[in-house]
Amino acid sequence: MSKQMNAHFFFALKLPDETKENLKEYMENISLQLPFSRWVHHEDYHITLAFLGSAPEEKLQKAAGLIADSIRNEKSFPLYISKLGVFGKQDAPRIFWCGTQQDKHLQELRSKVYSACQKAGFELETRPFKPHITMARKWAGTGPFQQSLLDAANPFKSGHLEFEASEVVLYQTHLDKSPKYESIAIFPLLPE
Repeated sequence: MSKQMNAHFFFALKLPDETKENLKEYMENISLQLPFSRWVHHEDYHITLAFLGSAPEEKLQKAAGLIADSIRNEKSFPLYISKLGVFGKQDAPRIFWCGTQQDKHLQELRSKVYSACQKAGFELETRPFKPHITMARKWAGTGPFQQSLLDAANPFKSGHLEFEASEVVLYQTHLDKSPKYESIAIFPLLPE
């Protein structure tokens, strides 16, 4: 499964290619209005369910097996990307993201993945789950960031972007590459 001991791993909900392309187009327009230092490669768009950090092979295998068992009967479901937001300081955010509407299926799926990783022996972040797709990092504007910039740039004002959540993926991070996330294992959800 893994070859790099110092690599980082995480389980995430994969976005369909068409959704990644749509978001890429939105971000090309938004990036002209919002100066962030590093924009995420569109192939790397995802919704993190559990960040593992570095991990030995046997622990990854155990987590993968537990996740496969726990989500075996989960069906795919629609998700709606409908908002923009930031994490970090209000005047100099470190993360710019797109978020989904609240969804009980996503919450339940995340809970199963998170619990399986804990059972496999991983110590996970305890912050509340805020499903999001990271678009860019580190505010680089000449002045302070203002929420009005996001409001003006928001492509979801007139509607949302819908996609089918159909795969959980174990990703490995390659910091020296772009795109930097490699799919190591795929856990498909059942068709609706």
